[in-house]
Amino acid sequence: MKHIPSLQRPVSQARILAALRQAREDWHNPSDVLTRLARRLSTTLSLETQLGILAEELADIVPFDSLHYRHRIAREDFVFATGLGGQHRCEYRLNLEGVSYGVLTLYRRKKFADEELEGVETILGTAICPLRNACQYITIEKASLTDALTGIPNKRALDEALLRSSQLSDRHSDEYSLVLCDLDHFKSVNDNHGHVVGDHLLQMAAECLERSVRTSDSVYRFGGEEFAVLLPHTGEQGAKDVAERIREAITGIVVDCGDAKLSVTTSCGVAMHLKGEAPGQWLARADDALYQAKRQGRNCTRVFAAIR
Repeated sequence: MKHIPSLQRPVSQARILAALRQAREDWHNPSDVLTRLARRLSTTLSLETQLGILAEELADIVPFDSLHYRHRIAREDFVFATGLGGQHRCEYRLNLEGVSYGVLTLYRRKKFADEELEGVETILGTAICPLRNACQYITIEKASLTDALTGIPNKRALDEALLRSSQLSDRHSDEYSLVLCDLDHFKSVNDNHGHVVGDHLLQMAAECLERSVRTSDSVYRFGGEEFAVLLPHTGEQGAKDVAERIREAITGIVVDCGDAKLSVTTSCGVAMHLKGEAPGQWLARADDALYQAKRQGRNCTRVFAAIR
């Protein structure tokens, strides 16, 4: 009998398509917990959402009273918790290819059985890759908002914070103030001592600013040798006081250059957000106040006092 390949090809394609349709059906309507977990975790890069999904799926396999997760990502502590209580616990360090992606702990009043622990490990084995992706996404997102030299938030982060603060100020009639700080004669530092010393001085200045403000305040590297400090629930006088504290702290910075000791001063401009004001207008007023401080001798603070 003569072999006719062309007649077999449609049959093969039909089988492939049928297999694909079945695979799609199995993926969207999984009958096993691991496939369902993998599908649900693949729908988001939010670590918080993923942990919520993981807690739901785990509870169906191994009942627990509370779940805690902690991890340090991009210099910040990430903590997730759901449920309450339980004196017995099982703790898992989530590692993949030699990299840690946090610690997950389950608590409950009844001791965990060996077969239950085996089930938890199987579930975590399925979840670890999506959790890694979510952690890496946070790291990348944080990096895009962080100044590489000083480790503090950058201009893009400041722009987002100003927009958010402007909206909150308008909505709740809260006082928000902005301080811009510019290191005086910084170009001469680079010219006379080199960029390595200049970079070290910028790092020390960033640390000094963070120590000089409250935990609720935010410090940003605005650009070059210029920094910004966002002060929630703070009026003009309070912001001026903070600026003066920053200015005095900066004067205490001393860099040992071997044959000489280098110090620096800073000029500060202050502006409080006005109702209905756009972030760019707010920033421009603070910058204008900073310009006045520069023009009037440097190493001082000036406030853009607007009629409200």
